[in-house]
Amino acid sequence: MIHIREMKETDKPSLRQLYLDSRRVAFYWSDPESMHLADFDHDTKEEHVFIAALDQRIIGFISLYLPDNFIHCLFIDPRFKGQGTGHLLLEKAKQSLHLPMTLKCLSRNTPALAFYEKEGWEKINEVAVQDPYWNMIYK
Repeated sequence: MIHIREMKETDKPSLRQLYLDSRRVAFYWSDPESMHLADFDHDTKEEHVFIAALDQRIIGFISLYLPDNFIHCLFIDPRFKGQGTGHLLLEKAKQSLHLPMTLKCLSRNTPALAFYEKEGWEKINEVAVQDPYWNMIYK
């Protein structure tokens, strides 16, 4: 059974590796050498992180920026996708944030866009930058 809980300091080594591995798969168009283990610490600074664990193994996480009701990161170990982990983490976000909640999703990340839309998120606008992304909202 998948268990959702707050991140502990001792979870960070596993989360760093999961974040690196997941991004290298999800962001196939990016240079994998530009991604590093330390990115997790930088990218989740000042955020509230919940982890998903299956039999004591961390299989996913979500990071929330509470002041803006914003989901910054949601990543699942590629070997454990399709088991409802993302849904459970979004449910935890709904308990921790106020509506409306927002997030950004890279335009090329079509599996993630489809997942969020299935979960009831709506696209607001696409931002045309070097790596375009969609602003999304959950009301």
